[in-house]
Amino acid sequence: MTARRVLARLRERGVPARAASRSSEWAFDWSDPATWDRVLDGAGAVYLVQNDVDPRIPEFVGRAAALGVGRLVQLSARGVDGHEYFENGGPHPSHLQAERAVKASGLEWTVLRPGWFAQNFSEGLLVDGVRAGVLRLPTADGAATWIDTEDIGAVAAAALTEPGHHGRTYELGGPRALSLEEACAEISHALGRAVRYEPVSEEEYARDLVERGWPEAGVGEMIVALSAIRRGLESVDSPGVREALGREPRDFSDYVARTFHEGWTRA
Repeated sequence: MTARRVLARLRERGVPARAASRSSEWAFDWSDPATWDRVLDGAGAVYLVQNDVDPRIPEFVGRAAALGVGRLVQLSARGVDGHEYFENGGPHPSHLQAERAVKASGLEWTVLRPGWFAQNFSEGLLVDGVRAGVLRLPTADGAATWIDTEDIGAVAAAALTEPGHHGRTYELGGPRALSLEEACAEISHALGRAVRYEPVSEEEYARDLVERGWPEAGVGEMIVALSAIRRGLESVDSPGVREALGREPRDFSDYVARTFHEGWTRA
């Protein structure tokens, strides 16, 4: 969700960039180190995104350094280094392992720790509920500072190409906290039809996900992640966009106005 926005910002700046994935021209597979060197050779900076349970970023970072990459920007997540974010468990292991490898690489590095994405309502986890007209979530009346992924792309592009971002960990969020009820009200107004929020228990939510074919491990991880909203941990001010770009982050209303309209369907 963020990589294509980073790529767009780099191309706006006239910076040559390679979009590396399993299906791109620059074929890349985290599980196949034989695909790594072609992508890394000649690259000056790399934007890292990996959410696998068993991350390959530590190994990949070593290869990047060996091939002359000078700068790394890693997409991590809010709260990965704090036990309070993760009920019934410790910090998110894959993100934390990746952060440690990036910071120990000897290269210039920047870590991005965004909160919940605004685009989850139109491209991610919440889009099916928006289309159906009801979001059933175990978040009670909790709120989040929904971060526009366009801002993540802008911060990442700056960190990849400009001086002044080395050694920084940017906590990224929007300018105000909105509850699910408030977010749905704004989306409803833009769509011209009702999208309502229905708070449910974690048990009800787990049953919903299982009925949709989610694996047990994925259900547990999602409940833990959403619990941060319920417990008020996602409503805090995050100054990273201001620190990195010298401006306020985009407001949720701006995202809604750009994205939703009568007749909207998921892209």
